[in-house]
Amino acid sequence: MNISTAPSCPAPFNMAAYVLATAESDPSKTALVIAGPDHAAQWSYGELQTAVQGIAAGLLARGLTPGDRILLRLGNTVEFPLAYLGAIWAGMLPVPTSAALTAPEITAIAAELDPALVIAGEGIALPDHPAPVLPEAELHAMESHGTTPANMGDPNRPAYIIYTSGTSGRPRGVVHAHRAVWARRMMWEGWYGLQPDDRLLHAGAFNWTYTLGTGLMDPWAIGATALIAAPGTTPQQLPALMARHGATLFAAAPGVFRQMLRHHGDLTVPTLRHGLSAGEKLPEPIRTAWNNATGTMIYEALGMSECSTFISGSPDRPAPPGATGYPQPGRRVMVRDSGELAIHASDPGLMLGYLNAPEETAARYEDDWFLTGDTVSQGEDGAITYLGRDDDMMNAGGYRVSPLEVEAALTSHPDITAAAAVEAEVKANTTVIRTFYTSTTPLPEEVLESYAAARLARYKCPRIFTHVAALPQSANGKINRRALREHPLP
Repeated sequence: MNISTAPSCPAPFNMAAYVLATAESDPSKTALVIAGPDHAAQWSYGELQTAVQGIAAGLLARGLTPGDRILLRLGNTVEFPLAYLGAIWAGMLPVPTSAALTAPEITAIAAELDPALVIAGEGIALPDHPAPVLPEAELHAMESHGTTPANMGDPNRPAYIIYTSGTSGRPRGVVHAHRAVWARRMMWEGWYGLQPDDRLLHAGAFNWTYTLGTGLMDPWAIGATALIAAPGTTPQQLPALMARHGATLFAAAPGVFRQMLRHHGDLTVPTLRHGLSAGEKLPEPIRTAWNNATGTMIYEALGMSECSTFISGSPDRPAPPGATGYPQPGRRVMVRDSGELAIHASDPGLMLGYLNAPEETAARYEDDWFLTGDTVSQGEDGAITYLGRDDDMMNAGGYRVSPLEVEAALTSHPDITAAAAVEAEVKANTTVIRTFYTSTTPLPEEVLESYAAARLARYKCPRIFTHVAALPQSANGKINRRALREHPLP
């Protein structure tokens, strides 16, 4: 068991004011570069703070009050983090959501969330909900609305809500406190090796929580420069962006590293110190190939929506071959006799709880330990190796997806009598979502694809549909997912 503790979060505290504190000491320093193959846009810390304060003032002027929930339906634009921080600056609770969610999916979330406002980007599905809608163009106009002091208060009060797939088959709202961003300081040493003069390039979109935390909040909190790949940038173009903009750190999901290596035998990244990987397990061949192509290492991290990353390798303490890493300095974690990884309730990065679900929250705890559902092994030196989930959750490009959610969407089809979804390996280190279904006769694949796409975000949609006479069952009458995972590919 790792029993070290992290420094307490100062009080009073506001997450957005903390993240943008460099605006007070060095307002002209470059905070953000949106880097494309042919152009780049820059924001200084002072410009970011002005925009965030303007949005906060504009939200207050609309009659919103601290504690109100704001549903973000924005695409891959800088307005996403600006709206996120603007709401937090004003003491409101932003709720970032994937732009890929369909109207039925976001309507179900809004029904539980009951937002006071929806901020909407053009062409993004909106919920069937009576909350007023603020178009992105009007949000942009707010950026020059004026200034307002940050809403300071107890660091343990709610700051934001993120949604994650739940084992119950419906998305769960995860409520985080303002102190969650302070807890991320444990990643600076325990994963990134992050310094104020770093230039961290993240390959993800603005509206992905991995980008929001690793790509923006953390570099800004330490006073570094965040580099975000412009919309439409391909993995093949990323090495040139790293070289052009002097990236010292590069963060992405394993699939992006794989695609870059597929296009480039040798990668010329003269300023890069190392890469950072999270979202899903990093295959060892990718780590080795990257090291050979760049002369730099990739440091992996394991985390979850309820606590972000808390296990990782780092420049100061690289993970042994095959292992994920070590508990970050300041974390309190334990590997139970069953092999399940647990986090102590005192960890400052741990969620406040699931939205409107006190029983479900309590069920995740045993004594003072939060049960992650991740199965691991631990070496004699404390290194932790991720082995998988102790449930049937699937991983789709860095997003955890419940099979029950996919199955519910498919079984609503009038011709499908039963369905089961599993994560299937299609080739070494590559998995997709595969759905087995029963019906009187096999259905055309294009019909199934279209039906799923109308009800599920793209990353949740099955890539393989397999008609079977009956779904295999275990002795207790449940779907035998292990047998389905071993079913031959078509």
